[in-house]
Amino acid sequence: MKTRHLAAACSLPFLVSPAFADGAFYGDPPDDTHPWAIHDMNRPQPPRVEPGTFSTQEKPGTPPSDAVVLFDGSPASLSNWLADKNPPEATRWVEKDGTLQCVPGSGMIRSKEEFGDCQLHVEWSAPTEVHGNGQGRGNSGVFLMGEVEVQVLDNYDNPTYPDGFAGSVYGVNPPMANALRKPGEWQVYDIIFRRPVYQDGHMVDPGYLTVFCNGVLLQDHTPLEGGGGHRGRSHDRPFPEKGPLKLQDHGNPVRYRNIWYRPLPKRAVEGGDTSVMNPEATAAKRSEIAASIRGKAAGMQGKDKLLHLLESLTYQKDAAAMDEAKKMADAFAAHLKRTPAEKLEALKGDTQQVNNALQYLARFQIANFDAAAGIQQLVKDREWDK
Repeated sequence: MKTRHLAAACSLPFLVSPAFADGAFYGDPPDDTHPWAIHDMNRPQPPRVEPGTFSTQEKPGTPPSDAVVLFDGSPASLSNWLADKNPPEATRWVEKDGTLQCVPGSGMIRSKEEFGDCQLHVEWSAPTEVHGNGQGRGNSGVFLMGEVEVQVLDNYDNPTYPDGFAGSVYGVNPPMANALRKPGEWQVYDIIFRRPVYQDGHMVDPGYLTVFCNGVLLQDHTPLEGGGGHRGRSHDRPFPEKGPLKLQDHGNPVRYRNIWYRPLPKRAVEGGDTSVMNPEATAAKRSEIAASIRGKAAGMQGKDKLLHLLESLTYQKDAAAMDEAKKMADAFAAHLKRTPAEKLEALKGDTQQVNNALQYLARFQIANFDAAAGIQQLVKDREWDK
């Protein structure tokens, strides 16, 4: 009696219903370190970011829509910076012709804004009139979080020690190429920065820098090794959660423009939602996804409810969801048996979807359903699997 009641309740919704979401029961399922299936439609869609424009020598480009602008060439944006002193005081660097220019002898400056992992965009220009050589020519520096320096230096035709070359992680790693334009022209740095991560006093990620100069890759996921420095070898160490961007006064009137950053999402070691996660984080995320799918199923009926319950089982085994799905699968199989042969064609699409889901769960040893064999046989007999 109970089975007949379920079949009757399921029969009408199974006849006409919308197509299930693309991706379910399609790619490899979640596993112990991957919370999502391959091609998983439950995975969050990427947020929309309106891209900016590229710079020319004559005009700086525009930043992406989600960027935090630190200097845009306006006099007002000079107020985003302070002299790197305690107590803080106004910077003596100046805004001139839409650029942020170092005043030699005034000291480093730091952004009021503090941040950690980021995509950073900085454009700089060494003086057109060349003075000095080696480290004394067009020298400045970009300090991520005030802790690690990407060297700024006029090395267009100016040798120096390689780990102090333009685009080096200063004192750590030389750049892979010299991609500088002539003195006086604008150089473009695009930097991906990841700070070191420590847990319980132990390093779980050393932190990295990736640096492009004028579109040429100079640093490829270079470990920070403590951040580098002058003369002495640095060693792995914790960084603060956030810090300012600092620009160096090294006695040369280097100019900057178009400075902005985009904060980056957390890595897996910090609990970020990434492709590969530790088993504990994966289990928690899978449980969250399964609960969300079961919540959606609660407001559905018929085939759509069954498919959502089956999909939830690919993320987390749940006794109540399993029991309800088995009853609904049995009811669907019984409904197919009662349907006259000439009317089965109208159920082709629904039957293919349910069969695909049941076979998927069996193939990956997630769950086996008594109704699966009969539904699969019907699909084969009517050549709906061709």
